[in-house]
Amino acid sequence: MSTRRKLFAFLMVSLLLGLLVVGLAGEMLSRPMRQVIGPPPADLGAESVRLPGDTGEARIAGWFAPGLPGQGAVLLLHGVRGDRRQMLARARFLHGTGRAVLLIDLPSHGESAGERITFGLREGEGVRAGLRFLAQTLPDERIAVIGVSLGAASFVLAHPQPQPSVVVLESMYPTIDEAVENRMRVKAGVAGAWATPLLLAQLPLRLGMSVDDLRPIDVLPRHTAPVLIAAGVEDRHTTVAETRRLFEAAAEPKALWLVDGAAHVDLYGFDPTAYEKTVFGFVFRHLKRSERAPERAE
Repeated sequence: MSTRRKLFAFLMVSLLLGLLVVGLAGEMLSRPMRQVIGPPPADLGAESVRLPGDTGEARIAGWFAPGLPGQGAVLLLHGVRGDRRQMLARARFLHGTGRAVLLIDLPSHGESAGERITFGLREGEGVRAGLRFLAQTLPDERIAVIGVSLGAASFVLAHPQPQPSVVVLESMYPTIDEAVENRMRVKAGVAGAWATPLLLAQLPLRLGMSVDDLRPIDVLPRHTAPVLIAAGVEDRHTTVAETRRLFEAAAEPKALWLVDGAAHVDLYGFDPTAYEKTVFGFVFRHLKRSERAPERAE
């Protein structure tokens, strides 16, 4: 075999292997992350619930802990490939202050139904189910939402009506293009960035959606609830520049919290004291019946 033919054969094999790797990556990223969670921890004072989704079928699993009258309720939304347990520390603190809390498994996570992880689009069914449950169970209470990464995107893309009284969006991507490229660069450098279009090209075939369906930054301005947007300064999955763009796109009233030294991590676990003061402080002010003008956190 000539040198030219050997080179051509090598390039073809490399291309096929590359396509196979990208295809496997797409399969892994969208594969459901279901698992048995079990009963809530005794110290939370919660009960297991199964909530009806958009079709009325009981599809969304969670834990609900009632609070004190007049203190409000908080819906907690976990990150990608996580489940309600990721939000347990927040739930314990909030419930300890008298707030009702609802922790759910987003669709295709934990014990909730779902065929594929869709990076926030179909996970919005869980958001709507949680808000309906709280509105029906606690009709006189104001409702807050705290969403982390996928949970934040799921809330924004769900665009529920009516809007809650206050929202916290942590480490949320602005567009799926940037989210995938950032993560691929972290894992594989320049080669990862080159593979990004091949991963995104799988969205219509694998998930029945396009990149245009996964642009929280385009939907965010239509949300009217007071919003705090938070992210780590060292976050390479959602950069500071991207977070600032989200903040600029959001409607007033709004606040921005950039956490020094934090990457794409659990911001509450990273600095509980600062989180309780900044994030929970923002939430509590807007859960009160008589509100003051929001403060900006930088």
